[in-house]
Amino acid sequence: MAKQVFINLAVKDVERSMSFYTALGFTNNPQFSDDSGKCMVWSDNIFVMILSHEKFASFATKPIADTKTNLAALYSLSLDSIDEVNELMTAGLDAGGIEPHEMRDYGFMQQRTIEDFDGHSWEVFFMDMSKFPTEQQKG
Repeated sequence: MAKQVFINLAVKDVERSMSFYTALGFTNNPQFSDDSGKCMVWSDNIFVMILSHEKFASFATKPIADTKTNLAALYSLSLDSIDEVNELMTAGLDAGGIEPHEMRDYGFMQQRTIEDFDGHSWEVFFMDMSKFPTEQQKG
């Protein structure tokens, strides 16, 4: 079996969150979804499980963080162009997401941030490795 990444997020409204992640370009895998959780697919090996607080708590060994006021983690999604980044951000903002600050441009990478309804932060970026600084350019 291929190595896979499953990111599990506690959300207050599973259906509303599913709509948001669908707007970002995720698809739902109904085989691993029910009323208390949805498996959202980013790629063949990357999945986001959006789980009700009750379902999430059944797996957790610590209290669920309030991600509206505290940062628990940063999740990042790479895309193939700055146009794709901007399209995803527009769709996410139209679906109710929040952009907490302006785009960051590092020369070789442009990055934007979007938060879902529960405050989970996603860094969406395009990286052009041909513009990545070399050791000689840094000095």
